[in-house]
Amino acid sequence: MTAVASPCINVCQMHAGTGWCVGCGRTLDEIAAWSRLDDGGKRAVWTLLPPRMASLRRLKVAERTAKGQP
Repeated sequence: MTAVASPCINVCQMHAGTGWCVGCGRTLDEIAAWSRLDDGGKRAVWTLLPPRMASLRRLKVAERTAKGQP
């Protein structure tokens, strides 16, 4: 079986409101633990990321709208 790849895309910036990385959606704890997680643990983190990234996209739109930006 192939090793589970990191979701990191080298856009490492934490969203202040959620505590999630705006590039990959992981928390600081998940990022720090990644190299120690087994493949099952990594897959478990991966399952959390799509809804987090969708939430981050909605938050970014709301934040831009609040600032009067398109």
